[in-house]
Order: sequence, then C-alpha cells, then structure tokens
Amino acid sequence: MEPYELSVQQTHELLVNREISAEELTRSYLERIQRLDPQIKSYVTTSEELALEQARDADRRIKTGEGLTPLTGIPYAAKDSLSTRGIPTTCSSKILENYKPFYDCTAIRKLKSTGAVLLGKNNMDEFGMGSSTENSGFFTTRNPWNFDHVPGGSSGGSAAAVAAGLAPFTLGEDTGGSVRHPASFCGVTGLKTTYGRVSRYGLLPLVSSFDTIGPMARSAYDVALVLEAIAGHDPKDSTSRVEAIQPYSEILKKTENLRGLRIGIPKEYFVEGLDAEMEAALRAAIKQLESLGARAVEVSLPHTQYAIPVYYLILFAEASSNLAKYDGVRFGLSERNVDSLLDVYLKTREKGFGAETKRRIMLGTFALSAGYYDAYYLKAQKVRTLIRQDFEKAFETCDALITPVAPTTAFRIGEKITNPLDMYLSDVFVVAVNLAGIPALSVPCGISKGLPIGMQIMGPHLSEEMLLRIGYMYQSQTDWHTKHPPCWND
Repeated sequence: MEPYELSVQQTHELLVNREISAEELTRSYLERIQRLDPQIKSYVTTSEELALEQARDADRRIKTGEGLTPLTGIPYAAKDSLSTRGIPTTCSSKILENYKPFYDCTAIRKLKSTGAVLLGKNNMDEFGMGSSTENSGFFTTRNPWNFDHVPGGSSGGSAAAVAAGLAPFTLGEDTGGSVRHPASFCGVTGLKTTYGRVSRYGLLPLVSSFDTIGPMARSAYDVALVLEAIAGHDPKDSTSRVEAIQPYSEILKKTENLRGLRIGIPKEYFVEGLDAEMEAALRAAIKQLESLGARAVEVSLPHTQYAIPVYYLILFAEASSNLAKYDGVRFGLSERNVDSLLDVYLKTREKGFGAETKRRIMLGTFALSAGYYDAYYLKAQKVRTLIRQDFEKAFETCDALITPVAPTTAFRIGEKITNPLDMYLSDVFVVAVNLAGIPALSVPCGISKGLPIGMQIMGPHLSEEMLLRIGYMYQSQTDWHTKHPPCWND
C-alpha cells in the first residue's frame, strides 16, 4: 500500500518500525499535493521547508524514543484561519493575503509538541462565510468525488485534502457546520467539539460565541488521536474548558458494543425536502446502531424551525464586530491611493473583502444599530436559549441524537452561489449545534449518485467520548469510511 492509503494509526506503526522515515513520508505527501492539488485546490499554501524540517526532527524522536507520540512524524494540514508562525494565515481573504503571524495558535502549538508535520494551509470560504468554499478570495475548491461539485464549507479545503489522500488528517473550524458539512460532502469523519473543549487562542474569529476547532480524518479512531493532542484547558483562552480530557483512543479500543445507549431521532430533522436516498441511508445506519445494542426513540426539538434565522442574525452581528479591525491601518491589505483616513478604511475594505463578506458585515451592522438591537440581535439571543433548552430536554430521555448533516449530497459548483438564502438553508441541520455549544460528529453512512452521505451524531456538552464510541462502533461494522473518490489512485 502507498503511504497515503494508510490511517494515522497504520502510519504510526510504519514509522516506529522504521519501515519508512518521517522525511520520506512527508516528501511523498508533498509530491502527491504537487501532482493532484492543481485540480482540487484544497491548499492555499504549502510549507515544504518547514514540513521537511519538522519531519527530520520527528525522525530524531523516533530514533531516540524521546517525546514519541502517536502523531510523531504524521503529516497534516490546517484551515487557513488558524494562526501559523511565519506562514501566511489569510482566512482565504485578499485583505490578509500577505499576513504572516508571529505566533502559532494553541492547537497548532500542541500538534507541534507531538512531533506532527505541518504540510500547509487549506482553502476556505472567506473568513468562514459560506457553505461551499466558493467564497474563497482566491479560488474554488473542488470535491474529490466529482470535480463539478462543491466540497462543502467553510472548511472545504480541509475535508477535500483528507478525501483525496493529500493529508492523513486536518484541522478545521466549525462556526455553523463548517467541519461537519464538508466532512459529509467529502465522505470523511469530522468532529465539531464542545465550545471551549479546544482552545480558540490564535484562531482568527468569525463568531466568537460559536467558533470551535475540530479534527477531520478518515475514521473516528484517527479523529480521537488528534483530539487527545489538541484538547484541554488553555489559560490564554477565557472560554477554555477546565475539565480533564479523556484517553479517547484507549477507550475506543475497549468498546465492544452500544448496549444500553439511547439514541434520539428528532422528528423535525426527518421532514419533507430531505433527499430520499439520504433518508434511506440514515434509516439503515440507525438500524445498524440498533444491531449494536442501541435503542432508538423519537424526540422533539420544537424550536428547530428558528435555528437558521437565529444563527444568521447572531453571525452577521458578531462578524460585523470581529471584522471591524480589518481597516487598512495595522495589518493586512492597505489601500494607499487615498485622500483621507476614512478613504483608507473604505477603499481597503472594498478591495479586500469579497461580496458575501460585505453582505454579512452590512447586515450585521444593521442588526446592531440603534433602534434595531432589541428587535433583532437581542431577540435572537433569547430564542437561542430556547434552542439550547430543547437539547437539554431531549438529553433527559436519550444519550445522543442522530440526524442528517445536510438535506442533500454535495451540490454543483455555481448552483447556489447566486442565491444566498438557498445557500444559507443548506446549513439547516447543523447550525443548532453551534447555537447550543454542544459537540457533534459527522461520519460517512452511504453514497448517492457517486457522492457521499454523512450521518450527524450529537451529544450533550463534553460528550466527545460517547460520540467517538458511536462513530467507532458504526465504522467497525460498515465500510463507508473506507470508500475513496475516483481520483484516489491518480
């Protein structure tokens, strides 16, 4: 087997047995990126020099056994909203095209301490504003399963890289489905973590009360290995959770069934408009979980119908505030052909931001303006509380929830980009999780017309262990996560 065909765990075994060196492994991935990614466009930046330097350091660790971890020598990539020292961190926006941070975000720093090897940064919707990676300021990423279709968003480049074998795992960021949505569209496993479970320090913010960092890989087990490395309290992030992390991968190894687990099926998520083949795949997946010992029960999340407007109102408002700092004065793009300081602001933002980003900034500014704050933003926050309470009530009668990730499989490039409302509605099954701050896992559960289908598994706060157990056991009995796109052997 070629190195790119192996899981994180299998690659680790090759490295520690000296069957391949970390430098050889890294070079093989860099060569594959150079060969395949011009078609897929999952990477914004590759960090070849740094990757080879980190790989040589990993080889020294493996030789001496000092500081050896399950991720030592394992290549990976990160969404371009995660700060990386000396490497461009653009959020796929022209306004930050030349920005190179002087520090690593905490998640990257933790991976560096394990000996993992950073291959580069992945393309995304500009500042995370999109569900298709068509809103990148640089180029559109294509779905490895069909180049005419989107990979999802906003972490589309991160999901596409894993699906195409251009990285064993990646880090994404989930504000309103931005890990789960592309994971589903690209047929990989992606985890949206509990808010605060992974430090947000060094993550360029979109919506501070929603943003979470989470891993993507081919399997739940590989995701567990990465989560162990990046989770935990960080004093640099005031929202960071203090609860101790679990030995997720070891727990998975000891899991034999799902006996006694109650899985809730929210009736509001299985409604008219859901693709028929997708519903059939999900129903089959639920039956598979029942065969492992789980018991399915119907539950209700009555305020689900308000999730989209509430989510987007809060997103617009917080994004408007967070992006106000990109004004052409301190960092990033600065338009110099100007007549006044105000002219600097206006021309820099006009030139630097894409159409969708401008749209959301303007709508958010309106929602926060005098006379409208109470009518829009404050009311949205009150309904957000009702949505969170819906989940709390549901988890009194069940341990986890099973839902679709999206209403359809990956749509065609250009299909929704001219209709913002239609694009927003593609997030209908994922945004409530971010409103509630709970974790959720997307795992592949089928294929329809050559495109992957994802199953979403939701749980209460800090229930990542349970979600990974469910995903792991499901994948132990099915092979959807082992399927590969047509470009796999190119």
